[in-house]
Amino acid sequence: MNQMLQDAPQNASELQDASELKDSPETIDRPPDPAHPRFAKPQRVAFVQSSWHREVVEECRIAFLAEIAARHISNVDVFEVPGSFEIPLHAQILAKTRRYTAIVAAGLVVDGGIYRHEFVADTVIKALMDVQLRTEVPVFSAVLTPQQFHESAAHFEFFRKHFAIKGIEVAEACANTLLSLERLRGQVAAGIM
Repeated sequence: MNQMLQDAPQNASELQDASELKDSPETIDRPPDPAHPRFAKPQRVAFVQSSWHREVVEECRIAFLAEIAARHISNVDVFEVPGSFEIPLHAQILAKTRRYTAIVAAGLVVDGGIYRHEFVADTVIKALMDVQLRTEVPVFSAVLTPQQFHESAAHFEFFRKHFAIKGIEVAEACANTLLSLERLRGQVAAGIM
């Protein structure tokens, strides 16, 4: 806060210089950030990501953290597991702690190893849904399995960008669901439903 006060214009001539800068052609007028609703109670989210293809999956986490903060959720704990197959067990243990209002999973499942990637992806998604239904803690998935993935620079770049988009989308889904559940649980507690 002191830094902000020190940087503020101190007199009329500085204010005039600041207004000239604002009106200069180099200044870009940006649309205001969208106003996202606030929560009645603090939210805490667990983000569980696989370390397999970390350089791709981390783009999801980075985008998620930026978007979820814009939606007034700043309490996010990040956990890393070896692969996507390990995510559901971690999600279940985290959900059972009751410390988290939501859990987000992120991973990239590709062909290789002893399991077929479709089997792993289906198993992970089903297990995450089971965790959600058993614990009533919403679980969101950004566990993706592309039809084709090659260990090439072009594919890595494409999927890094794709995971950044998915990070924003999963943050939006997480925040909107938590708002909806907060309203619903409030109505149930008040006897409205």
